[in-house]
Amino acid sequence: MQSRYLLCAAWLPLAAWAAPLPPWAADIDAGTLAVIADGDFVAQTYATGRLAPVDAGWQDTLAVWTRRNGAWTHGRIPVSNSVTAAPEILALAPGGATAFVVERLGMRQGDAQTVRDLPAGSRLFAVDLGAPQAPRIAATLDVGPLPEALSVSADGRRVAVVANSPDDSLLTLARYEQGRFDGVQRFTLRELGVEVTSTAPRAGLTATNVHWHPSGRYLAVNLNTLNRVAFFQVDEAGDGALALRPWGEPVVVGTDPFVGRFTPDGRYYLAANWGRDFSATTLDGRVPARPSSISVIRLADGDGTRHAQVGRTQTDESSEGLAVSPDGGLVATVNMRGTPFPPDSPRFARQASVSLLTLDASTGNLSKVADYAFEGVLPEGATFDASGNYLLVTVFQYHAGGPAGGGLEVFRVVRDGTPALRHVGRLPMPHGTHHVAVAR
Repeated sequence: MQSRYLLCAAWLPLAAWAAPLPPWAADIDAGTLAVIADGDFVAQTYATGRLAPVDAGWQDTLAVWTRRNGAWTHGRIPVSNSVTAAPEILALAPGGATAFVVERLGMRQGDAQTVRDLPAGSRLFAVDLGAPQAPRIAATLDVGPLPEALSVSADGRRVAVVANSPDDSLLTLARYEQGRFDGVQRFTLRELGVEVTSTAPRAGLTATNVHWHPSGRYLAVNLNTLNRVAFFQVDEAGDGALALRPWGEPVVVGTDPFVGRFTPDGRYYLAANWGRDFSATTLDGRVPARPSSISVIRLADGDGTRHAQVGRTQTDESSEGLAVSPDGGLVATVNMRGTPFPPDSPRFARQASVSLLTLDASTGNLSKVADYAFEGVLPEGATFDASGNYLLVTVFQYHAGGPAGGGLEVFRVVRDGTPALRHVGRLPMPHGTHHVAVAR
């Protein structure tokens, strides 16, 4: 089944991948555009356990475009990464001078053929983008086994990473200055007060998302196996060391809150609930055949109120990526639907979708506008550009007979009356593209 799919798929070796962006991409408001791509998987690896053919020529890659005097300059570099993590494994520092990447699984070694052959990842990479055509890895840091996600503080000084050991989930904080990591501190979530009770939906603890509050004073961590989001206050001592303590009680949300975001004004936290069944042993059993959802958490504001879920809105089937516009008024989820299933599966779907929603900053009301379908296999990450006028959606690969490699599906935000999305084109990307980030 896997070989039959691959024989008819279009391969695009890294060496043959054409990087120039089309002229209309000049309208995208970004000084730096970066994507991360997993070269070890094909989309159906989730179903078969088989890695991409060694001779396909694919490679784990960070690809970067930097705009100088109105023209895009391109660079790329091999950086270990894995699509098995949440999309939030890539972030740009403010200004786009540095990209940060974590690896949940390491690159394949030798003639590795299956997912079980891949080593566990543990590294956070800082990639210097100062020379746009020649990015380089400036520093690495061990952040514990199987890191899932990272976040960069608004001032660009600190990076937070969550990882998951067999015994606990780990939260690592580090400063990044002058090309090196410093002031590294590691916490276990249990020592920070996160408890696993007998009423938990699943024994064990897994953190899949971390996000800095815009103020830099708080962190949110998604506990997807517990259906909760935990919040922590971050206090800095005179010597630069950080102390963390719980900021209110963890908030119960929907099933499997995989990723999340603070809103730009810092008043709310949005948790995207994928809804997987972790007791299932097959892809068909684990991936839900029903819409995912977003929970809106109103944050405590110092007047004695507690964090509270104030609403939950359905999106579409198997949402993974989450994007919030710079003004906070628009929210988008990337929905895989049935695209990861093999073509002969009854659950296979050719079209994925993007759900667009509006967020009322005064009430926290989240209203769904519409789902927008597009063809693409295993889409995951997304971001709005700096203006909020474009939404960029990653596609891991395309169907047999379609475009080679991966891509960014680009949507224009139409704001006449009720907001809407209009598909404007595709930017060709390396095979395995699964997250995107932009910076001015």
